[in-house]
Amino acid sequence: MNSHTLLWISTIVMLAGGIVILMIGKRRTPTEELHTVLHGIVPIIAACSYFAMATGQGMLLLPVGVTPTGSVVGRIFYYARYIDWAFTTPLLLITLSMTAMHAGRKRPGIIAGIVLSDVLMILTSFFFGLSETPILKWSWFIISCVAFLGVYYVIWISAMQANKVERDDVRSNYRGNALMLSVLWFIYPIVLILAPDGLGLIGDAAGVLCIGILDVLTKVVYGIMTVSSDTKTTDRDLAEVTHSATLRTAA
Repeated sequence: MNSHTLLWISTIVMLAGGIVILMIGKRRTPTEELHTVLHGIVPIIAACSYFAMATGQGMLLLPVGVTPTGSVVGRIFYYARYIDWAFTTPLLLITLSMTAMHAGRKRPGIIAGIVLSDVLMILTSFFFGLSETPILKWSWFIISCVAFLGVYYVIWISAMQANKVERDDVRSNYRGNALMLSVLWFIYPIVLILAPDGLGLIGDAAGVLCIGILDVLTKVVYGIMTVSSDTKTTDRDLAEVTHSATLRTAA
């Protein structure tokens, strides 16, 4: 299967996934509504990115060398995926932070820190993919990895500390969501190293396939799982509110 076909398939899957999330997500409370909207819009943004790449508008042909006959050798650089990540990954981290601080005090510093670290990671990875000079390429990659560690620090240290004051189901949801997102995101730089953006050890189609699978898992599958777990959390929230109201009425 070629890259063009894979991009069109990813476009359709992302669009369908976003619609499904918006349909199954509930809006009984402001927090639940925000979770539904953010997780629903993430795959739709990705669908726009894949549509741009599938139609040839979200990619560039970068010259990488010249053959002995004088022909220019190039590689495809999918810049639209970095635009996608610059919007979608902060949204995913915002919802993750909201889960961590579900009922407790909201700490703006945690949200700002994780979003800014993430944006820096995506921006520097963009320059990594765009660069052809080895020293520049791998310098950008190292900077991006440092920013990535900053994202992990907030997820597993700062946000985890804030999450300790939450009840058991909220803590469990956060740990599960954080683990899934952390594992999946860890695979992205590995794929980029192997793909034409990095060492070129795998072909263009293989790189598109791997990134496409990861995008579906982190945006659609993760979104459906998170919205479903948030529904259960809201069920318990509303049940506790009803129970408290009943006790006050009885008193």
